[in-house]
Amino acid sequence: MRRTRAAAAGAVTVSLLTVLTACGGGSATGGGSNDSPKTLTYWASNQGASIEVDKKVLQPELDKFEKQTGIKVKLEVIPWSDLLNRILTATTSGQGPDVLNIGNTWSASLQATGGLLPWDAKNFAAIGGKDRFVGSALGSTGAQGQDPAAVPLYSMSYALYYNKKMFADAGIAKPPATWGELIADGKKLSKDGKWGLGAEGSNPSENIHHAFVFAKQHGADFFTADGKPDFTHDGAVTAVKQYVDLMAKDKIIAPGNAEYAQNQSVSDFAKGKTAMLLWQSTTANLTSQGMSEDKYGVAPVPVQSGTPGTGKQVNSIVAGINLAVFKNTDNLDGAKKFVKFMTSDEEQKVLNTAFSSIPPVKAAQSDASFSTGANAVLKDTLAKSAAAMPQVADESQFETAVGTAVKELFADAAAGRPVTTGSVKAALEKAQQQMPAK
Repeated sequence: MRRTRAAAAGAVTVSLLTVLTACGGGSATGGGSNDSPKTLTYWASNQGASIEVDKKVLQPELDKFEKQTGIKVKLEVIPWSDLLNRILTATTSGQGPDVLNIGNTWSASLQATGGLLPWDAKNFAAIGGKDRFVGSALGSTGAQGQDPAAVPLYSMSYALYYNKKMFADAGIAKPPATWGELIADGKKLSKDGKWGLGAEGSNPSENIHHAFVFAKQHGADFFTADGKPDFTHDGAVTAVKQYVDLMAKDKIIAPGNAEYAQNQSVSDFAKGKTAMLLWQSTTANLTSQGMSEDKYGVAPVPVQSGTPGTGKQVNSIVAGINLAVFKNTDNLDGAKKFVKFMTSDEEQKVLNTAFSSIPPVKAAQSDASFSTGANAVLKDTLAKSAAAMPQVADESQFETAVGTAVKELFADAAAGRPVTTGSVKAALEKAQQQMPAK
């Protein structure tokens, strides 16, 4: 998902089990139509520094699409804090947009509702073919063995952003490559009211992304091979404790960050209050807050030891946004034309440049502009050391349950309550009990 989201999109109040029962394949008729061929409604996720920024980016492109096709697109940019609930409500009621953005980590969960158009070979052919897309991005479009529920639109990965001047003033010559180095550097930088690292401790989505990556580095997954929750695996417990200990034990994250859920850590970094930030594709956000690119460096997220790669060397989720079509759209042909337009080589360059993300379309990604600066690190991470979040039907509940458990552990750390292996395991056990019974 997108890091510039306002708050945790995983705070779901509509049960997916209810959706599965209520949503009989996406519409009363079992499929879309072309009853309204001249209009489309589009729910876009908030990718930029504000909703208004997104509108300024998207509206000229939608006008271009209307000029080419005669189809007018009604745009609504929805904050991340509301988007998943809005989508689930729409799949339940059958009253949704024609086309919508979804966080790619939700793909399998929303696929399970039956409310989205499957992207089979015929539908992919209508937008130029499946082989136009990068494999890692396609890996986060739905459950294995099923036709994708959506098409990749924006790709992102996590990186370590660091303040060059603060590093130089502290006598630190290069960015940390391991967590041990990050902690050591963070302690040197945490002084005079400033802190080594920023975090969004009250944002379940941010929490779960980091917990997932740490777990990978400890050889753990949060689900078994057959899709059952396994939140109390020793590696998962160790991973969550290591992440929360950055505040609780290592004290390189300010206690106040336990309450952050609205991108405050990005603002703190832009203002020089923190020296490092673990974030997805945030160049545009930092620029909008007055921090020029020459003020900070971008490096791969640290690993336990060695260099980033696969297996225990994973250092990011395969983050990003997918573009989906509601099954019961009344402009099916127009919706496919819109997806083709938004994933065209030209539009991919325009949109991903504007939102400082990486095109998931091969031809656009190969453009030289996506191989310099921060983009070079993000692109390399996606290609070599990022892993897809679990592509299971219960993924969104997993994000909420474990992300909230980590949020509560950060609250303990901020309050000075001990964060022990036992308390972490108990929190994760409680989270597992919240998952749907198998």
